Amino acid sequence: MQAAEKPSLYARLGGVYNIASVVDDLIDRVMADPRLNANPLVDEAHHRVPPAGFKYLVTEMVCWAAGGPQKYTGRSMAESHKQLKITGKEWDAFLDDVWLTLDKFKVPAEEQAELRAIVNSTRSDIVIDPAHTQSGTLSTAVIPV
Repeated sequence: MQAAEKPSLYARLGGVYNIASVVDDLIDRVMADPRLNANPLVDEAHHRVPPAGFKYLVTEMVCWAAGGPQKYTGRSMAESHKQLKITGKEWDAFLDDVWLTLDKFKVPAEEQAELRAIVNSTRSDIVIDPAHTQSGTLSTAVIPV
């Protein structure tokens, strides 16, 4: 007897509506985070990009990366973040925001671990800190700013 195939991360997160709700909270949190906005390039980008469009593209990207049917249509991580000069310290602040949001929505530990791996795979395309670079597996994905 064959074991049932494990549902995708997308399915286990509840699909696009649940993911969109989490992204909505996360983007509000990120855009208001003084640790991120202390970087004038990030602060300017946060005020240049309409939050609704930003939330749409991040939702699309997370759904795609989690195995959903959505296709990500934004720019690459590297392309959309290179001009922001994001430091390792700012990356850590962003991760704090991600984990606070996941905890707020009570995302189970197994799914949080998978989301952490997805997010961390983008670090080398976003952070300008060469001492801590790693190979990103989502180099064509982006959380656009």
